[in-house]
Amino acid sequence: MRRRRGLSARLRLALSYTAVFVLVGIVLCSAFYLFVVRYVPINEAVYEIFGIRTRALWWFPPGAAVVLILLLVVGFAVGWFLAGRFLAPLTRITAATRKAASGSLSHRIELEGRDDEFRELADAFDAMLARLEAQAEEQERFAANASHELRTPLAIMQALLDVARSDPDHDDRELIARLRTVNARAIDLTEALLVLSRSDRRTFARESVDLSLLAEEAVETLLPLAERHGVAVEAVGDVAPTAGSPTLLLQMVSNLVHNAIVHNLPEQGSVRVEATTGTAATLLTVENTGPRLAPQLVSTLTEPFQRGSERARGDHAGVGLGLAIVKSIVEAHDGTLYLAPRPEGGLRVTVRLPRVR
Repeated sequence: MRRRRGLSARLRLALSYTAVFVLVGIVLCSAFYLFVVRYVPINEAVYEIFGIRTRALWWFPPGAAVVLILLLVVGFAVGWFLAGRFLAPLTRITAATRKAASGSLSHRIELEGRDDEFRELADAFDAMLARLEAQAEEQERFAANASHELRTPLAIMQALLDVARSDPDHDDRELIARLRTVNARAIDLTEALLVLSRSDRRTFARESVDLSLLAEEAVETLLPLAERHGVAVEAVGDVAPTAGSPTLLLQMVSNLVHNAIVHNLPEQGSVRVEATTGTAATLLTVENTGPRLAPQLVSTLTEPFQRGSERARGDHAGVGLGLAIVKSIVEAHDGTLYLAPRPEGGLRVTVRLPRVR
């Protein structure tokens, strides 16, 4: 919607300063006229003899008018200068806003000077640009990785179909089995992307949830997988209340337990899931045995399409979005996710969520 352009802020401030100058001049001239020129309490006869009082009364109005005109010109010039100096930070902020609107998120205002309202606004705007730039880079990286991951199963299916088409003696059952495996991977990836998108939008209703019950449910569901891997799973804890989406929180716990089972020792591994309640937060801790992990690797595990070990790639590899989904769900519930390597090997994951009574 186009709006009719009005007076600029600099012009309005300059006019305001000019009005103040002129008003003060009128008050001073009026006071001088009333108390000095018109009423002279001492030696009035002397003034009348020489005609000074008469001439003062005659020449004062034109002189006052000239003074007021000078005040008008000087006041506008001074007001224009001061308004320009005062609004200079706002001009820089406006220019940065226009650059950001055009797609340039790398520009920063970096306003100098003392802390005031403009400096606070500029710093807040720079912080917002930094967050937007980081989010844009993360989205671009995520879109590129997602496109690559989705293209891989489609390319594999296309290659299998081309081989089957060129070989009339192929085994249909083997082809169908391989196509089913590749298609299941593509479906898992698509569902994971949908869950990640849903948690990022925070479009869910919050309900009272007990994390200990969700932990027990996730462990019970994934128990057959743990048995196939030879991993012992243990769930302990007391009532751990929090608020959020039961579906998303169950997805979070299931992803943590699933990762702990898959990324474990080949035999005689273990997973411990514990839900506890503190004074202000509810904690969920998932620990697993496994190979020793470098802190540099652990810091990247929550990024999309990062996988923790080569073994997991070959055996129930997943799609590399497990911990990324966990991080997104935790942040959507105003919580914090901590990852730390265990000294004896394996990983400890701690989820801190707000506690509700």
